Amino acid sequence: MKLIVGLGNPGEKYSQTRHNVGFMVVEELARRADLPLRKKSHLGFFAQGRLCSQQAALLLPQTFMNLSGASVASAFKSLGLSPGDLIVVHDDIDTVFGTLRIKQGGGHGGQNGVRHICEVLGTGDFLRLKVGIGRPMEGGDVSRHVLSSFSSVERSHLEKLIGGAAVALETLLGQGPTLAMNMFNGKSFC
Repeated sequence: MKLIVGLGNPGEKYSQTRHNVGFMVVEELARRADLPLRKKSHLGFFAQGRLCSQQAALLLPQTFMNLSGASVASAFKSLGLSPGDLIVVHDDIDTVFGTLRIKQGGGHGGQNGVRHICEVLGTGDFLRLKVGIGRPMEGGDVSRHVLSSFSSVERSHLEKLIGGAAVALETLLGQGPTLAMNMFNGKSFC
C-alpha cells in the first residue's frame, strides 16, 4: 500500500494558486485512475483502490498547508504504513517553474506542509515529488508568490506540467523510485 498526498490549501480562494499544485497533481492522478476523491476521511478528501497494479490511497488534506501533518498522520497510522510507503507531492520554489524533482528523504526545505508532516511523523524519510513553481522576482515576497495565481505564460504550460507530474507518479508506483528519478528529475514541461 502506498499513500500519495497532494499538499495545498482548502477553499476556492486558493484553488488555482502555486501553493496548490500538489492538489492539482493528485487530482489528475485520481482522474486518470478513476479513483474519485470524494470520501471525507483523515481530515481530507480520500480515495483508495488499485493504481499501477498495486493498492494505493490518495489524500488531499483539508487542513491548511501548515497543519498537513495531522491529516497525513491519521491516514498513515490507519493504513499501517512505514515512511517508505508515503509519497508527498508539493510545490517547490527552489525548482524552476515547470520542472520536476523526485527526492527520497531529507529536510523540509522551507516548505511548511512538509515541515509539519516531518514533525508529526517524527521522520522525513519519505518520497517527495517536488513541482517547480520558481522563486519570486528579486526582493519579492515568497508568501505572496506561493499564494498567487499562475501567470498567463505559466497557465499555458500548466496542463502539460500537471499531466507530466501524474505520469511521474505512475512511474514511481509502477517501476520504482530509481527509474522515476532517472526519467523525471530535472525534466521540464515548458
